[in-house]
This record gives sequence, structure tokens and C-alpha cells, in this order.
Amino acid sequence: MKKYEILLFDLDGTLTDSASGILNCARHALNIMGRPEPENMLRFVGPPLIDSFIDFCGMTRADAQEAVRLYRERYGTLGLFENAVYGGIPEMLSALKAAGYRLAVATSKPEVFAVRILDRFGLSGFFEFIGGGLVNGERNEKHEVIEYVLENLGNPGRGRVLMIGDRKFDVIGAAQTGLDCLYALWGYGGKEEAEESGALYTAKTPQELTEMLTGA
Repeated sequence: MKKYEILLFDLDGTLTDSASGILNCARHALNIMGRPEPENMLRFVGPPLIDSFIDFCGMTRADAQEAVRLYRERYGTLGLFENAVYGGIPEMLSALKAAGYRLAVATSKPEVFAVRILDRFGLSGFFEFIGGGLVNGERNEKHEVIEYVLENLGNPGRGRVLMIGDRKFDVIGAAQTGLDCLYALWGYGGKEEAEESGALYTAKTPQELTEMLTGA
């Protein structure tokens, strides 16, 4: 495996199992707006929210913006903590940090929520920078978030940085910014999506990822 110095982690589906909160808040918004639930609600986990409401629910952009507002109304008080850290994540982060890697978070989730979640679970201290989108919907595409995080890390050489995420959006965003990507198979995607999206590496568990990156 190529040697990297900086690791960028996605949040939802990579560090934490957040599906319950995301789906509950999406259903909350749809119920208030009198909209039916689409098939396979798990598709809401990964892409920007406004895109999910447009693509999966057939909403206009204006309706999708209202759905996002209703979603975040619940998410900011309840949904963000309907969440749990995946087993092995604290140990993985500790081992990677001890091995000398610089760690950061790059999530399309609004940064203010990402910080609160990581603080709540005692993970913030592992990361040099926690970067995310804005509540107003700006900087929510993965490549935009990655560029923002890299800027805050001092614009390191792209060949030194590895993106780690669990959906094709992480792989695509990494490719758009000149980064390699490791696909976390314990998240919400799967091996087929990892292969189709062009992920350079895959890991089945946080423990396997640690072994791949540390050689231990």
C-alpha cells in the first residue's frame, strides 16, 4: 500500500452509524409536507440532503429546500444524537494517531453538527481539523468539502492524502480533488459500489484498515 501522511475521514457511515437519525428526520420532513416515503430510504445516507429530496422524492428545488429546513429543525435537537460510534473506531483512530498520521474529517454534513457529534462521542481530540458543509446548503458537495479541509491543513501535496469513506460520493469527491480513496465496507455502501466507483482500496473493518495503514 502506498505511504500516506494525512487521512481524511467521512463521518456518517464511516466513523458513526447515523442512519437512524438521518432517516427519522427525513421521514419527519416528508410527513409534515404530506409526501410519501420513497423506496429504500437508506439512499438518504451519503448524498447532500437537497439532492436526495429532489432525486428520490421528485421535489422541486423550492420544495426540497423546505424539506431540508424541516429535516434540520428536528436534526439539530434530536436526530444528530440518534447515532452511535462503530465498534473499533476509537481504537483505530488511536492507533493511526500513534503511527504518526495527521487525521481530519471531511463530511458533507453541516460542520456545526459534525463538531457536536464528535464532541459528544469523545472523538474530536483525534482530529487536527473537522470540516463540513454550511447549514445554508453551501459547500455540501464532497469535492468542495475536501478542498476546504485541505486548505485548512495547509494545502499538502495531494499524493500524501488518503480519503476514507463508505459511499461512492467519497470516492468521486476524492477523484475530483486528486486524492486516492479507501472504501470502508462496514458503512452504508458495499463492495459492488466500491468497485464501480473506482476506490483504490477497501477495508472490511476498522481493524483491517488499521493493519493496512500501519502494517501492524
